[in-house]
Amino acid sequence: MNIGLTGGIATGKSTVSQMLVARGAALIDADVVARRIMEPGHPVLAKVVERFGETVLLAGGQLNRKRLGEIVFSDPVERKALEDITHPAIRREMKAELDALERENPERLVVADIPLLYESGLENLYEEIMVVYVPQSLQLERLMQRDALTVQEAELRLAAQMNIEEKRRRADILIDNSRSYEETESQIDDFWRSRVL
Repeated sequence: MNIGLTGGIATGKSTVSQMLVARGAALIDADVVARRIMEPGHPVLAKVVERFGETVLLAGGQLNRKRLGEIVFSDPVERKALEDITHPAIRREMKAELDALERENPERLVVADIPLLYESGLENLYEEIMVVYVPQSLQLERLMQRDALTVQEAELRLAAQMNIEEKRRRADILIDNSRSYEETESQIDDFWRSRVL
């Protein structure tokens, strides 16, 4: 069995994915794959530098994430250009990992953590979609705190994703992460008992 795990930025997807892993699920994390393809020497990073220029690199050849973020989060055309370079490579790597994990143990739950799952049109690749939800006001507050962003910077990042209420509406499985850790864990227990055991 596999599920796509998504939500909005700063809704707590990592917390939920770790709860699922602790219960025995295998995890494929799109952010980890995205970081891997942006390592020095990877052809995807070379394409990003070719498109956005040397200013997106630090002195040692690593990606300057802050600089690239400034470019793409303030201009939808630039963000689309980045997605056109990175998304196909991320999808290929994640599909290869999913296939390998399912061959290795067909009974094990495989969770694909994909922040932009709906935005990328990937929902049909998974049996069900779990959305980690918090109201947008809490999402904004958490994002500003977590990444030390101004209100304007945080709002730009939220605007780059599908509205969390729309994701909530589309969910097959909804996890409300706006209250305590224990309450979120209880929802994961309910899911695990009903779908996995």
